[in-house]
Amino acid sequence: MEREKIIAKMQSLISEIDKHNYNYYVLDNPTISDAEYDKIYYSLVDLEKESGITLPYSPTLRVGGEVLAGFEKRKHEVNLYSLNKVRDYDDLNAWVADMNKLTGGTEFAVEYKFDGLSLVIEYQNGLFKSATTRGNGTVGEDVTSQVKTIRTVPLSIPFKGRLIVQGEGMMTNKSFAEYNKTAEEKLKNPRNGVAGAIRNLDPKETAKRKLDFFCYQVLLSEGKEFKTQKEIHDFIKAQGFLTGDYFHICTNAQQIIDCIEEVDKIKNDIDTMIDGMVIKINNVSSREDIGWTAKFPRWAMAFKFAAQEVSTILENVLWQVGRTGRVTPIANLQPVELAGATVTRATLNNIDDIKRKGVLENSRVFVRRSNEVIPEIMGLAERFENSKEIKVPLVCPSCGQPLVLKGPLLYCENHFGCREQVVDRISHFASRNAMNIEGFSEKTAGALYDNLGVRHLSDLYKLSKEDLLTLEKFKDKKANNTINSLEGSKQTELYKFLYSLGIPEVGIKTAKDLAKRFKTLQNIMSASEEELVDVEDIGEIIAKNIKTFFEDKYNLDEVQKLFDCGIVIEQVAAATETNAFVEGKTFVLTGTLSKPRKEIEDLIESLGGKTSGSVSKKTDYVLAGQEAGSKLDKAKSLGVKVINESEFFSLIND
Repeated sequence: MEREKIIAKMQSLISEIDKHNYNYYVLDNPTISDAEYDKIYYSLVDLEKESGITLPYSPTLRVGGEVLAGFEKRKHEVNLYSLNKVRDYDDLNAWVADMNKLTGGTEFAVEYKFDGLSLVIEYQNGLFKSATTRGNGTVGEDVTSQVKTIRTVPLSIPFKGRLIVQGEGMMTNKSFAEYNKTAEEKLKNPRNGVAGAIRNLDPKETAKRKLDFFCYQVLLSEGKEFKTQKEIHDFIKAQGFLTGDYFHICTNAQQIIDCIEEVDKIKNDIDTMIDGMVIKINNVSSREDIGWTAKFPRWAMAFKFAAQEVSTILENVLWQVGRTGRVTPIANLQPVELAGATVTRATLNNIDDIKRKGVLENSRVFVRRSNEVIPEIMGLAERFENSKEIKVPLVCPSCGQPLVLKGPLLYCENHFGCREQVVDRISHFASRNAMNIEGFSEKTAGALYDNLGVRHLSDLYKLSKEDLLTLEKFKDKKANNTINSLEGSKQTELYKFLYSLGIPEVGIKTAKDLAKRFKTLQNIMSASEEELVDVEDIGEIIAKNIKTFFEDKYNLDEVQKLFDCGIVIEQVAAATETNAFVEGKTFVLTGTLSKPRKEIEDLIESLGGKTSGSVSKKTDYVLAGQEAGSKLDKAKSLGVKVINESEFFSLIND
């Protein structure tokens, strides 16, 4: 490429990056996702590397964003640096090899990479003195009054020398959700929430967002020296700062990768937004030898996770009818890569959700994916001239009957003549976690509706082999297998039958809890709302749904018809014994155990205890096996008792 063309391409990329930096740092209103920004940024990085040309105004030479004019400017006593990033494990391995070569072999500290707002806080004589944003790395904004409202910023600390620390202002997912419940103007995401709060000139408004501060570095400590990052981390915790409760020392690249992959699996369960991991050389004196570039320390590196939020074009909205008759808006998106998958659809929940997020057809929207479920649209990123309002349907898109509005939700009440409703109910009833009718698909349910007049769940058990042979692609073997599967499904468990009925909000866990508590279907049907709410994790809404379902004459008749067809519910086995050590306590299992995890979980539940997938202050014991990970770290940070398998079985026997 000719020099003039290279420079023109660089100028175009720089102009685009500067626009997005202004939107992100100054306006607090990003119009593209972090992943899309990184793609543009690294295009410039690669072009500079290939050509050997770096323009004097390139953003690759600059740290951070512009200082807002509304705040008093303050020069940092210690210059702040960005972190260099690697994009894959090959680059990470290469960096680790370079560090080992420069040091003759070293240890690495691995911590969370927080996705918040960088802050510098100073203490004198053990008392909070001031707080400053990172700004451009040399000059920041004085946000002392705002940061002083953050509950996790200690106003006094044990260390009495002059201390300057760096960390991240954060809005936890919980605080974000609570704030949005009552806020007139909803926040787009926790990152925007914390940036807007810190940059609000009224500290009272900052306090409303219930921010947190996570500390990760000591910039200056008069009279105190540190030999390692481990010492720095322990010192920070001793002063009363939050650190994220994840810190590991690794001796090679594979151990670092293991840490990254461990956190990548659980990142959506963490209450704070993290977008990667930070790796630093543990030894402080080695850092001094390796040094810094103009922009970042050579001895530290960030590894970013695959994007969990991107922006794309919302092309149009389809309205989908579910088994309860609820009509839900589903957004069709311009295909975009998100967390390793190509996303083309996302949920919009309901009419109020559409209004609150302000999204439009033919607009750019933010899309997030959590816990591998269907992606969700988070809000409007950018509108265009051809953007238009999303029209709410007046009639059912499946059967054409008028829709009924209940609060923010739309319903089709044509329960037995609406094809989508009936097909979805039958598919759910036959699914694996319900009646487990093998080989049964949504396509099969549709064929039964269209050709054999199946409208009710009990109609399934009236089908004959001859009926099935009239369907397309149903030969002798497939018809036989389907009839045998229907017959085999008649012997079932209470929780599976309960789940198969499709009671709104009653998932598989709730069905299990109900079966365990009430033992029989009759007991569940006759239970009062107060008795239902007494079951753990069942609130007033679910309790009301259960009562309403079993007070409906059609539902009662249909349940009876299912029994008349030969369905038999196995008796729920009563707990044969309890155990003084286990009864009433909550256990979390982590690491590799000598027995299958489900076997131990079943044992705990049979003895009157409970199991959970995450550690909290309500956890009584963490049962830790080999190679226990972040759950063990969290247990230690919360002071939860940790026991091994040998201790567990010994305590049961005692």
